[in-house]
Amino acid sequence: MALGDLMASRFSQSSSLAVVSNHYDDGASTQADDDVVDLASQRRDSEAASSSYGNAGTSTTTSMAYLPQTIVLCELRHEAFEVSVPTGPSDSVQMKTGYVALVLCLNISVDPPDVIKISPCARMECWIDPFSMVPSKALDTIGKTLNLQYERWQPRARYKVQLDPTVEEVKKVCNTCRKYAKSERVLFHYNGHGVPKPTPNGEIWLFNKSYTQYIPLPISDLDSWLKTPSIYVFDCSAAGIILHDLNASASSGATRDCILLAACEAHETLPQSPEFPADVFTSCLTTPIKMALRWFCTRSLLHDSLDYSLIDQIPGRQNDRKTLLGELNWIFTAVTDTIAWNVLPHDLFQRLFRQDLLVASLFRNFLLAERIMRSANCSPISHPMLPPTHQHHMWDAWDMAAEICLSQLPSLVEDPNAEFQPSPFFTEQLMAFEVWLDHGSQEKKPPEQLPIVLQVLLSQCHRFKALVLLGRFLDMGPWAVDLALSVGIFPYVLKLLQTTTPELRHILVFIWTKILALDKSCQVDLVKDGGHTYFIRFLDSLEAYPEQRAMAAFVLAVIVDGHRRGQEACIEAGLIHVCLKHLQGSTPNDGQSEPLFLQWVSLCLGKLWEDFTEAQIIGLQADAPGIYLRHLTILFQVRASAVFALGTLLDVGGDAFQEASGGDDDCDDDEKVRAENNIIRSILSVASDGSPLVRAEVAVALGRFAFGHKQHLKSIAASYWKPQTNSVLNSLPSLAHIKGGGNPSIVASQIGPLTRVGSDTASLVREGRVSNSSPLAGTGIMHGSPLSDDSSQHSDSGILNDVISNGVLHHSRPKPLDNAMYSQCVLAMLTLARDPSPRIAGLGRRVLSIIGIEQVVAKPVNSTGSSGRPIEAATSSPAPTLAGLARSSSWFDMNAGHLPMTFRTPPVSPPRPSYLTGMRRVCSLEFRPHLMSSPDSGLADPLLGSAVASGGSERSLLPQSTIYNWSSGHFSKPLLTATDDSEEILIRREEREKFALEHISKCQHSSVGKLNNQIAGWDTKFEAGTKAALLQPFSPIVVAADDNERIRVWNYEEAALLNGFDNHDFPDKGISKLCLVNELDDSLLLVGSCNSLKAYLGDGNIRIWKDYSIRGKQKLVTAFPSIQGHKPGSRSLNAVVDWQQQSGYLYASGEVSSVMVWDLEKEQLINSIPTSSDCSVSSLSASQVHGGQFAVGFVDGSVRLYDVRTPETPVCTMRPHTQKVERVVGIGFQPGLDPAKIVSASQAGDIQFLDIRTQRDAYLTINAHRGSLTALAVHKHAPIIASGSAKQIIKVFSLEGVQLGTIRYYSTFMAQKIGSVGCLTFHPYQLLLASGAADAYVSLWADDNTQAR
Repeated sequence: MALGDLMASRFSQSSSLAVVSNHYDDGASTQADDDVVDLASQRRDSEAASSSYGNAGTSTTTSMAYLPQTIVLCELRHEAFEVSVPTGPSDSVQMKTGYVALVLCLNISVDPPDVIKISPCARMECWIDPFSMVPSKALDTIGKTLNLQYERWQPRARYKVQLDPTVEEVKKVCNTCRKYAKSERVLFHYNGHGVPKPTPNGEIWLFNKSYTQYIPLPISDLDSWLKTPSIYVFDCSAAGIILHDLNASASSGATRDCILLAACEAHETLPQSPEFPADVFTSCLTTPIKMALRWFCTRSLLHDSLDYSLIDQIPGRQNDRKTLLGELNWIFTAVTDTIAWNVLPHDLFQRLFRQDLLVASLFRNFLLAERIMRSANCSPISHPMLPPTHQHHMWDAWDMAAEICLSQLPSLVEDPNAEFQPSPFFTEQLMAFEVWLDHGSQEKKPPEQLPIVLQVLLSQCHRFKALVLLGRFLDMGPWAVDLALSVGIFPYVLKLLQTTTPELRHILVFIWTKILALDKSCQVDLVKDGGHTYFIRFLDSLEAYPEQRAMAAFVLAVIVDGHRRGQEACIEAGLIHVCLKHLQGSTPNDGQSEPLFLQWVSLCLGKLWEDFTEAQIIGLQADAPGIYLRHLTILFQVRASAVFALGTLLDVGGDAFQEASGGDDDCDDDEKVRAENNIIRSILSVASDGSPLVRAEVAVALGRFAFGHKQHLKSIAASYWKPQTNSVLNSLPSLAHIKGGGNPSIVASQIGPLTRVGSDTASLVREGRVSNSSPLAGTGIMHGSPLSDDSSQHSDSGILNDVISNGVLHHSRPKPLDNAMYSQCVLAMLTLARDPSPRIAGLGRRVLSIIGIEQVVAKPVNSTGSSGRPIEAATSSPAPTLAGLARSSSWFDMNAGHLPMTFRTPPVSPPRPSYLTGMRRVCSLEFRPHLMSSPDSGLADPLLGSAVASGGSERSLLPQSTIYNWSSGHFSKPLLTATDDSEEILIRREEREKFALEHISKCQHSSVGKLNNQIAGWDTKFEAGTKAALLQPFSPIVVAADDNERIRVWNYEEAALLNGFDNHDFPDKGISKLCLVNELDDSLLLVGSCNSLKAYLGDGNIRIWKDYSIRGKQKLVTAFPSIQGHKPGSRSLNAVVDWQQQSGYLYASGEVSSVMVWDLEKEQLINSIPTSSDCSVSSLSASQVHGGQFAVGFVDGSVRLYDVRTPETPVCTMRPHTQKVERVVGIGFQPGLDPAKIVSASQAGDIQFLDIRTQRDAYLTINAHRGSLTALAVHKHAPIIASGSAKQIIKVFSLEGVQLGTIRYYSTFMAQKIGSVGCLTFHPYQLLLASGAADAYVSLWADDNTQAR
């Protein structure tokens, strides 16, 4: 199948596979149609609802409702934090042979004294018989012929011919060549057939002026004249002596740049057989086709039928591949290139066969010389030395091709109009390459036909198939691209961009995508040759598939990445308007709006105007921020790319730009301010996005913004941290308010992460002259710094500058944005600095450092005695709890009397063990650079320790984007074929589905025992007791966690601890839930945190781990705060979450007035469903039958059922717990396929069985415990529930309310059996119960028939 067909079928299938293909194949990141998903969900729901509980086990269709096919987070998309920068082979240095010195010492008619010639012997020199004419004329003719033969290989070189020269003449020509060649290579060709052999001392022979003596020339002298780079060709007997001497005398540097070709070894004499010319070595190097055919004819079947003289009459030209001579030359080049590439190391192949056109030709022909001369017992040698190639099997392919061509020679010579039949050589080699593609891999030997494939690209008749096969090869991985580049693919495919053949466009774009995904250095040559216009035209074409156009956008992004000439060229070609046109005209469900296409159009634009003011202005004039606003709600990769493009649209040097403008361009400044305001609003709207990729780009964009507006942001941050400005804190807008929700009165408790406000030299304010009622106290612009580092007292004179007069503040320059926007930016920075993803938190801290804030994250400290009284207690406003956070004040804070110790003088005695234990003071970033690298500098990020006051160094603090490099990795993966492990995944899933269905049937039909048989017990060593537990469905593993968010993984069959790790390092701890994601596949562990304090905006942090059961190998897949916005006055969060595999939704709530619905595949908050209650949520359970339904229990004892399809109002509201109003501790859907029945348990101890269809009281009530119920577990499939109490009792009930068993606390001879129950959980497919206790003991319970482990 052709590559175009492969791509067509591949891309068309990717849009119809919806969710499934999206998880197994990274190349097809398509967005499922919402209507299709809803219809499928409704169909599953109707099938489930139409089945009764009794026949569930016998119906495969209804049973499959328990085995959801949805899979999420399986694309390893978060490898962005292991940045995959496209790195590949660097550009090889191109060289050129500029001058050629041809030195012929023939002395025709006079034989040298050390040579005894046979009769008859070889006489031809340059295919000329020197005895057929006068010696002087013969010498001149031979010299001119040799010149012409070399010009065939390098016509642009300058040639100097010396015939029977003296030493002085050779020295002169050598010096002349090196003088004018400069850094180019010089070739020195020496024919010594008329002089003695080189001496053992490494001397070659020349003549005196009268030709009466042979004069020796030391090779060292010759080397000193020619210098390097140079190449020597010695055609004389015993030429190996020269090679040995040259290696010994040359310096190491000269040796590296010196190439030598010698006709024979030191002990050998040149062949004298009349079947060879006298200069057989030179003939092989300069006329290889003629020499090869003459030698071959004597050994082929054509020996008797072919006249040798016809070889000189071969029709055509060597550079015309449609003629016989051109075809032979083309095949010879392909064969010799293939031999060299297969036997030489790749770096040596690059040096000898790809750097220099003349050197490459000589070494191709040298391989022929070795083959021919070895048949005459003569061994040509070279430096660098090549391995033997004369018996390589590709010579057989050459012989066959030569024989086929020569068989046509008589008829072609006889009839010039006869049609030449091309050789099947290239067709056969392409077939061999195709066979390798069907069976080859990285582990096998590379395809030896790869150089031939490149040669075939030169032919129109074979070009399409060769490109198809080349594309398939490059798609095998970066190793394949590296091999192709080592062969020399680049100039071939670069030249093909000049073709206008429409059927080649898709394949060429694909090939260039693969090349640039590995080697970015090609961008320079692409722009130089105008290749960027080819891809811009393709990008603007609507004929190609969106993913193919995404490849064109990727190529253009690489062209402009850090390449100013590329940026300028693409602007001139109108790339900005082309990209914005496609972004503006796309809709989420449009067939041309493939997410990958939108993603790379955004990345291309971001790279195009990154740090390029001219492009930024064009983008702003074209309303790029407005166009991007609608793309912040699509898939995660599109959102992240849009934020990247918006961030790079910001001018990093904002303040400097305004200072330079001097107010002359007020109109332009106003437009810039409006544009920046729109950009920042758009960026802040996704600051709490569910995808770490998006939040990382938000941090990077805010870093760029902070760099340009750091003075104003420092002012706002200073006003945040002043205790007397509580009104300012309470009036700050929240991030949620930007999106239309949230409560602005909750921000005061979210400023905990602020630890230091950097000083600013723009204005110095004295304590005694500014009152709290001054405009300075409320405007948020007050900031100052000490005058010097060594003074502890400040002068009273000259402190106030001209920015304050008569109590009114005058700005030295206008503020670009209003205070509200700066406040929102600072709050977003603080939120990012406490992000649940360590990578994002590090980026957030780097952004805070830009505006002079440093953060210290430490363990919470317990205050001891009266000495622990916080200093802030004397202030007028209560400060939030700051366990683990350091506070440092600006110069104004310390001089206003808010802190009793001075900034300058260190304490004489150690500080008391107060709240400052675990906290530290840090100095101004600008005024104490020498302290920045000290161990006690208070820096949470080592990257901040290198900061100094200079602007250039500050710019190095800017966080770096990861979305571009991560996205580039997509094109390094195979795009045309499915991954090899997809079949294994499907087989494993089928096995697990079979296991699950069998055990579901057993659970539904077997009798339930008492479950009081303890089969395993495990002391988790948790200090805070076990808060959550989880049983894996397909392996004997239990996962437990405590309130300090320590997670332990235990194999209960082998009684072995598999792994243990901390969920995070933040001081605020608390576990809410453990869930398994993708339990039928490679399961992920979802950990929901329930932080006791709201330290910042957003909480209920979700972290999802992979490889969590392998010791030390756990890896964070994704992390995000699931709850946004809190109720006024609430301090504890008590987040509750639950996961619904069937829909791919995560539900989260707590001290908020809504339930957040997260789509984990999109990593996006898709809905915020109002709870319609004034009370907080205390428990939550998602239906495993009806996708999109979930039940919620509240602290007032009420229960509500919600459906994501009708988010406005609950499906039903019930108040079953009426005897004693207590919080709902546990809630769950009853086992079976009936989605209408719910079990609810309150803290008062009663368990209520509800049917939402009646909307009346509970149809069954169990008074399980008396005011101490702490946990409830409902089996997914068996008709059984369990409840636990603080009184160390677990009770097991049937769905009819019958108590099946009781597990009590009692002391035994060995140990206590259970403690106060902290959590209960059933095995998904077996009658197995795990209980966690306050005494850190986890127990596993089964019926009496199960053997204890």
